[in-house]
Amino acid sequence: MADPLFETSSARLVAEAVPGDNAAPMSVSELSGRLKRMVEGEFGHVRLRGEISGWKRAASGHAYLALKDMDAVIDGVIWRGAASALPFQPQDGLEVIATGKLTIYPGRSKYQIVIERMELAGEGALMALLEKLKAKLAGEGLFDRERKQPLPYMPNVIGVVTSPTGAVIRDILHRLEDRFPSHVLVWPVKVQGDGSAQEVARAVRGFDAIAPGGPVPRPDLVIVARGGGSVEDLWSFNEEVVVRAVAECRIPIISAVGHETDTTLCDFAADLRAPTPTAAAEIAVPVLAEVRHGIATLAHRTERCVRRYHERAGEQLAALVRVLPRRDALLGPQRQRLDDAGARLGLGLERRVTAARGQLDRAGAALRPATLEQRLATARQRLGGIALDRAADRELAALRQRFARPAEALKLASLERRFATAAERLAAMGRHLELLDPELPLKKGYAWVEGRGTGKVVASAEDARAAQAVTLHFADGSVDARVERGQAKAYVPPKPEQPTLL
Repeated sequence: MADPLFETSSARLVAEAVPGDNAAPMSVSELSGRLKRMVEGEFGHVRLRGEISGWKRAASGHAYLALKDMDAVIDGVIWRGAASALPFQPQDGLEVIATGKLTIYPGRSKYQIVIERMELAGEGALMALLEKLKAKLAGEGLFDRERKQPLPYMPNVIGVVTSPTGAVIRDILHRLEDRFPSHVLVWPVKVQGDGSAQEVARAVRGFDAIAPGGPVPRPDLVIVARGGGSVEDLWSFNEEVVVRAVAECRIPIISAVGHETDTTLCDFAADLRAPTPTAAAEIAVPVLAEVRHGIATLAHRTERCVRRYHERAGEQLAALVRVLPRRDALLGPQRQRLDDAGARLGLGLERRVTAARGQLDRAGAALRPATLEQRLATARQRLGGIALDRAADRELAALRQRFARPAEALKLASLERRFATAAERLAAMGRHLELLDPELPLKKGYAWVEGRGTGKVVASAEDARAAQAVTLHFADGSVDARVERGQAKAYVPPKPEQPTLL
């Protein structure tokens, strides 16, 4: 029998109540609400395995995606709190296992899953995510060799980013103490679990932000260390935030995460990878005993080089001494010239004395009475026969009487010598008088300074500044001048030697 609700033959233009039908019509919202309650009651919690598709994060922090397999697709949503707690960054194509509850979104009448937790579906998916992130960061150049910084040979301060309670920090400190005791700064962080990647990144950036010369010393080297573990345990060091912090750090970094076979993206971004945390400590510092031995070796080599240089210099000096001429050979000609000059000096003095005696004899002959009488007669003739003074006549008569006797001739010779000596003294005094002539320095380009209008000699720079207006006297005339500010040097003529009277 046909249902009266669906009989087409009884269709009407206006809906009317049908006899026997006691069910009122439902609204779309009512139907969606009933379906929502039914689905949520039946599927309180489910776990779905599928591939992520259409992943996007809204400005509100909520994330939207779709999970699909070979034959079906279901929409999904992750609220902001759950999305921020995801242990990895979801991407399209990743196979995951999502845990949540089914519900219906009434606005579109579509069922969806509200995801509370999401995990990768096995290590294969985890490694696929790792390879995708590695390719992305490598494409940005974060792993290029040109970005690597050289490690300091002997760092004064070493920063360590690791857990403060694990065996890793103890191994690093013990190894540093054995090899080369250094100043170590430890930045404690979580190395596994929620929020560990953010703590590691903040620690690396915190070390890089320390200013040189501050209260906390800036590390010369940073070690990011963690013990071994599974891929999930080491995943924090594969997070993009950690890799970027390590790549951007301006301090050289050694990555020592896991054991020798473990590899993380942090190892590629660091300046150097160490197989273990202990190996990182060995790489960071040299062996103190080897350093001391090297210094001692260099000191010995330096001393040996200096000694060898000294020996070679001595050999070169000895070779030069052998080719240099002897002292007697160098001084012999000069000695011979000195002897010749000494011998010629005696002969020269004798000739000079002989010549001087001849000049004296000629001068003495000019002073004889006959000569004087001849000169007197000539003078009388020139004066027109004027008679000489009686005193002169008496003196002339006395001279005639004195020189008439032979004994008096000797006295005349003595008088002639005294006359010659007095003439020489007079000539010397004339030369000294010429040196004392105040006009002589002026002829050589000097000038003497006189205060204008005062007539006083200005003898110092202070007097010149006080006078302000001066007159400069030169050999050919005088010039007026004005004194400006500043320091000037006054000319002081040399003090002439006093004449020596013989």
